Amino acid sequence: MEGSTASESVYYKSVTHLKFFFGLALALVAGGCTDSPGAGLVGKPAPDFTIQDSDHTVSLHQFRGKIVVLNLWGSWCGPCIEETPALNRLQSRMGDKIVLLGVSMDSTDAPYHAFLKRYNVSFLTVRDVNQEAANLYKPTGPPETYVIDRSGVVRRKFIGPQAWDGPELIDYLSRI
Repeated sequence: MEGSTASESVYYKSVTHLKFFFGLALALVAGGCTDSPGAGLVGKPAPDFTIQDSDHTVSLHQFRGKIVVLNLWGSWCGPCIEETPALNRLQSRMGDKIVLLGVSMDSTDAPYHAFLKRYNVSFLTVRDVNQEAANLYKPTGPPETYVIDRSGVVRRKFIGPQAWDGPELIDYLSRI
């Protein structure tokens, strides 16, 4: 750019950088960039696991033929505390039409059991001491929930607390 001033040169460099970053952002959005590695599980068979804690031994495959709502949570997680009453109401409302399975990511037993008691957890839970489910599902953080259909395929993934007892989710779970 012969004959251009220094301020024009800075301007053109700024515009060029801005175009680059705008293009990069657009490419990431259009390409489906996500901070949710487990999102790739939707439409695929749910990874199976067997977890044993001091209270239960649970294998995901034992629920084949039923709709499974797999909730990954932790007793230290504020959004998990927020979500628990709705999960309890979902279990109460849906009964044996679904299996609501809570997998705790707690590393120690006492906080896990205190949470179950304090929040009157009414659905099946297991504490995943070895983080087997977390390693398979790769949550971005709790709570994270997967809806698995009767044939064992992940149909939906939810990140964060949900209104599980709301009409939209009750209707959705009743239809799959």
